[in-house]
Amino acid sequence: MKKIFSFLAIAICLFFVAAFTNRNSENDWVSLFDGKTLNNWKVGDNAATFSVENGMIVVNGPTAHLFYNGDVNNHTFKNFEFKATVMTMPGSNSGIYFHTSFQQGGWPATGYEVQVNNSHTDWRRTGSLYGIQDVKEVYVKDNEWYTEYIKVEGKRVIIKINDKTVVDYTEPENVKREEGEAQRIISNGTFALQGHDPKSKVFFKNLLVKVLPD
Repeated sequence: MKKIFSFLAIAICLFFVAAFTNRNSENDWVSLFDGKTLNNWKVGDNAATFSVENGMIVVNGPTAHLFYNGDVNNHTFKNFEFKATVMTMPGSNSGIYFHTSFQQGGWPATGYEVQVNNSHTDWRRTGSLYGIQDVKEVYVKDNEWYTEYIKVEGKRVIIKINDKTVVDYTEPENVKREEGEAQRIISNGTFALQGHDPKSKVFFKNLLVKVLPD
């Protein structure tokens, strides 16, 4: 009888350990978008460029940027993994900024932009670390959902499109940028989605982040 009770006790312990481990694994990824509203996001000029429809952030209108301003990590991220499900309409341009900060208008002065563009006239295609390590190849099509993934750890930036690595960039020590680009450096900050122009229409959903140790 004692052996049976011992076996049951061990089995119960193993069950709870496994359940706890799986729960932690699932919770490593945290959603930044509730699928219904733009709560926890902040936009300055041209706020109407961003709306929510059917669980998606719809980006269409004059130039604007939507900054994450929620409670996750106090909206300040240094080392992280980020991924979003994205779809572009033909001729559209957008972007995902990281290590940036809120601006009322204009193009964000801080942080890096990861390009979203499969057929716009700008030759820098989806997955480019814009102006730093650009991608000329087109890896995904308009009108199709794909996953855009960004990982920052230390000075290294990895960008994947549908699990294919398209950028693997390490920022040099004491890097110097051209005039007007001085704050395009690894630091920390929030994420932002770009509304590029009125002719561009892009959809985002499943915006997830996993915070990594500093």
